[in-house]
Formats: sequence, C-alpha cells, structure tokens
Amino acid sequence: MPDIAEATAALTGIAAAAQQGPGDTLRVVLLVSMVGGALLAWFLLRGYGRGDTAEHPSEQPGDTPARGASGDAGDANA
Repeated sequence: MPDIAEATAALTGIAAAAQQGPGDTLRVVLLVSMVGGALLAWFLLRGYGRGDTAEHPSEQPGDTPARGASGDAGDANA
C-alpha cells in the first residue's frame, strides 16, 4: 500500500501544479491595458496645452487679415 499512497501524492502534486489559474494571463492583460491607457492619454492630451490663440485652425499666430485691392481692410466691398 505505501506505493499507492506515494503515487497518489505525486499525482495530486502534479494536478495541483497544473491548476494554477489564470494568474499569468491576468497579469499580462493588466500590464498591457495600463500601457495602452497611458499611450491613449498621451495621444489625446499631447495637443492640449500648445497655446494656440488663433480663432480658426487655418490661421497662424501673427497672420494679418485679408486686405482689399487698395490695401485697406475695410474697403474690400467698396
């Protein structure tokens, strides 16, 4: 009988080692999601504080308004 007890103990140890659960997989998923969240935050916030003061995206700071044929800004329709 001692041989059967040792074999049962060995098989129980092997079965317990094989059923470790999803620990490693969950660690990888958690790590990848944290890195992905950081990259997403960087991507969304990278242009937040650039200090753009132009009213229209096509205007650059320092651009002058369009002028008429005579050079005055107010007489474009005159």
